[in-house]
Amino acid sequence: MSLDDTNLADLLRLQAEENPEGIFARFNGAPLTFAMLDSQSSALAAWLRSRRLQTGEHVAVMMRNSVETLAVVFGLAKAGLVWVPLNAQQRGQGLQYIINHSKPALVIADAELLPIITECEAEHPREGFLLHGGADDHPRLVSVLSGGTLFTEPAPTLDAPFAIMYTSGTTGQPKGVIVSNRMIRLAGEGVSLVAASRAGDVMFVWEPLYHIGGAQLLSLPMTHGVILAMVDRFSASRFWSQVREYNATHIHYLGGILQILLKQPETSMDRDHAVRIAWGGGCPGEIWEAFQNRFGVQIRECYGMTEASSITTFNDKGVVGSVGNTVPWFTVELLDADGNPVPQGERGEIVVRTSMPGAIFPGYFANPSATEKALRNGALYTGDLGTFDPDKNLIFHGRMTDSVRCRGENVSAWEVERVASDHPSVEDCAMIGVAADIGEQDIKLFIKPKSGASLQPAEISTWLSTRLASYQNPRYIAVVDEFERTPSQRIMKHKLSKRLDDCWDRFARGN
Repeated sequence: MSLDDTNLADLLRLQAEENPEGIFARFNGAPLTFAMLDSQSSALAAWLRSRRLQTGEHVAVMMRNSVETLAVVFGLAKAGLVWVPLNAQQRGQGLQYIINHSKPALVIADAELLPIITECEAEHPREGFLLHGGADDHPRLVSVLSGGTLFTEPAPTLDAPFAIMYTSGTTGQPKGVIVSNRMIRLAGEGVSLVAASRAGDVMFVWEPLYHIGGAQLLSLPMTHGVILAMVDRFSASRFWSQVREYNATHIHYLGGILQILLKQPETSMDRDHAVRIAWGGGCPGEIWEAFQNRFGVQIRECYGMTEASSITTFNDKGVVGSVGNTVPWFTVELLDADGNPVPQGERGEIVVRTSMPGAIFPGYFANPSATEKALRNGALYTGDLGTFDPDKNLIFHGRMTDSVRCRGENVSAWEVERVASDHPSVEDCAMIGVAADIGEQDIKLFIKPKSGASLQPAEISTWLSTRLASYQNPRYIAVVDEFERTPSQRIMKHKLSKRLDDCWDRFARGN
């Protein structure tokens, strides 16, 4: 496949000229036209240049989804500045690390988030802060965007950096993925393949733009005639009413989103919507058909990483439990620890190669050791496990490192969580390894009960014992009200308590 050399900024300019009143997105119902977005982003680009920010410098952005956030992202792209999205939920040392590591010349933020940035004691950016909302001594974003200033500089090349997107850090310190303009274009092409998009489709967007799950959609209104229906954040209770309100044809899922939606109370409105496709990653085979049957949508599963332009494989054949086959610009191998292909049906590390130079990221920002580990012999070593079925469909088995060594056996968190989540009273769960009295580790399982459910750890343990091997059955079970999550709703496992005195213990006397 070939990709034209039109980058995101020029795509918007062209649409603003040819279809100025066309709709790029609706945010909380309010329309944003191509002309409006082009004008606002140009005004920002001109202002940034007036502040002496030069092509290639970094600008950190800590904003929740809004019309203004879209204008900021396109304004940075026009000026050739590198967008460093900051998770609006980030705090303290984690936030300090990303700001200090990325060294932004300017920080653009929602005004209410400025105290959080200040409190983390990160280094002060050279050009200070540009704020969305609020009323203080800092420049105001709304004034900049309404300036009406033209910006006529040529946009950067496709291989110039578009963003540095820090991984969610579910298991450790985040790494800054350098995302080129080409990669963000390819991400949109990949989404179109996964979602089988058509002109006029409406994609419901709950994911924040500071995550690749939201950012990967940015080109679609210009390249495929798709309209984005954006909301502030994911809400399980309001999800389907919002989908109906915007007449969405597509919904996106990651992490445990489908499980959460499936466990909401059934209503007569479950099929009262225009959605034909639910696309994303992380749909367990056990709920695949149940979700399709209840809500009347087609599941189209995919697999990918930010490091490889977001989308690597997609399932357009309906093979339950599979993430399908590669997009045209990638190939996938499954390799063992010695770098040899594994036999069909056996697990190996997912290794991605490309026929299109630039489709795989150039490396992690200022992190040569992590780059060297991920990029070897012209390929991306993902750290993920997969198998091929007899028809060469890829089956995803989770992260290689997300396992626990218990009683001499490697226990996959993905396998235990998949079984535990089948319990009718469990909304979501997460497994980690904790210190053991004897041997390597014991298993601790965290469970969030379904709303209104009464859940007893002893009963859960007994239920699991009939469905898991003895070495897989968690010794410890902790019931939680909520999990801390990444923008894509993945549970932040590194923040889960490893204490042994705040949970139920299967080996304790009387249990």
